[in-house]
Amino acid sequence: MAGVQKKEGPRLDFFSDWKYSPAPESKDHIRLNKRYELFINGKFVKPTKGKYFSTINPATEEKLAEVANADEKDVDLAVNAAKNASEKIWKKMSGKERGKYIYRIARMLQERAREFAVIETMDGGKTIRESRDVDVPLAANHFFYYAGWADKLNYAFPNRNPQPLGVAGQIIPWNFPLLMAAWKIAPALATGNTVVLKSAETTPLTSLKLAEIIQESGLPDGVVNIITGAGLTGAAIVNHPLVNKVAFTGSTEVGRIIQRATAGTGKKVTLELGGKAANIIFEDAPIDQAVEGIINGIFFNQGHVCCAGSRLFVQEGVADLVIRKLKDRMETLIVGDPLDKNTDIGAINSKEQLQTISKYIEIGKTGGADFYQSSCPIPKKGFFMRPTLFLNVSQSHRIVTEEIFGPVLAVQTFRTIEEVIEKANNIPYGLSAGVWTDKGSKIFNITGKLRAGIVWANTYNKFDPTSPFGGYKESGFGREGGLHGLLAYVNL
Repeated sequence: MAGVQKKEGPRLDFFSDWKYSPAPESKDHIRLNKRYELFINGKFVKPTKGKYFSTINPATEEKLAEVANADEKDVDLAVNAAKNASEKIWKKMSGKERGKYIYRIARMLQERAREFAVIETMDGGKTIRESRDVDVPLAANHFFYYAGWADKLNYAFPNRNPQPLGVAGQIIPWNFPLLMAAWKIAPALATGNTVVLKSAETTPLTSLKLAEIIQESGLPDGVVNIITGAGLTGAAIVNHPLVNKVAFTGSTEVGRIIQRATAGTGKKVTLELGGKAANIIFEDAPIDQAVEGIINGIFFNQGHVCCAGSRLFVQEGVADLVIRKLKDRMETLIVGDPLDKNTDIGAINSKEQLQTISKYIEIGKTGGADFYQSSCPIPKKGFFMRPTLFLNVSQSHRIVTEEIFGPVLAVQTFRTIEEVIEKANNIPYGLSAGVWTDKGSKIFNITGKLRAGIVWANTYNKFDPTSPFGGYKESGFGREGGLHGLLAYVNL
């Protein structure tokens, strides 16, 4: 296989001979419609122009459902429904009553967790282990957490008299569809705002299933409206004059467009954009734990995380050891059916994203970096990519400075703390980072100097609804999660 280097030795032969029996998650219990409409004013309604698009399973390339494509008129209907619900019902309701609805949504989501996990995996390509153990529980936890804040806003902002903004227009990405919806909807509702949310065109299904729960929960009509479509639909939300708040998670390029569109309008904006996280391993780190953290940070999620640890910095004294262990661990990873509970790396979300990742791999190879890729088999059908390493890269390499959004890791070495801080900060992004060392003083020293919104120490990709998340520089501004997540939805 071109470009693939094989590691020789009995340990790898041992692992390569190990075969797991298939352990697929059942799909019998899920309910999927052949066609999904727009959720506006508490009802599922057809798009005004009658246009639909298909959403497919990236692991099999099979069509899952047809989804409504909203235009400007549909957006206007949704925003007006939200405005009407805001003025007449939601902002007048007590925080205690609002909290009951949010809590009910959390419980209903929890009860249907297995169904949501399977649909998230089928629509997005991520492994069932990630959907089941991370995405769905965290989504429910965000609703639980903000349900608790709904009647305590005066304690969150003492002596400030917090008031809702009005209508929140929210646009979410394809990498964490359900979780991003929960991140945005829950704090907006807790603070008395109403919502118009647009899901990503490649992963709309769990947002629409969430709309079913919202409808069944008895939430007043128009408080949450969920629509589907592509870029033009999102632009219509951003530009609508009755939208008071825009919350966007996605690419830095689109974030710039939103900033320009909202400049001078008085709309409140939060942006969570791209990332190129640095994962730093010092010589005194727990090496095996660090290697597993690296694998978790970039490969288990197909690299489909804006905070993925896609840049690895290893102190020279342990570089050879870390790279050897990393290659050994990569050889044990299983790429394949995301619904199989044995699978470590699922499918890339779309054909277009797979092409982007492949383009960057070619850029890395032609740029002179040393290329290493796991020798694991991949399915012939669907969009899959083997875990990939680039060694001996420099700060000027495009694979170091640009977001790839795939299972591709660029490795550099360093000698001193000052050197690694300078390298880690020397990119346009500043969303997240990781530090691995057994010295608490070193952790506090380096985390205070890294220009990243969140820094993990001796772990990676751990999230909690009580903890704020957001970035610096071209990774956006504003915070989601925790007490900070309330601030983006209130006037003080």
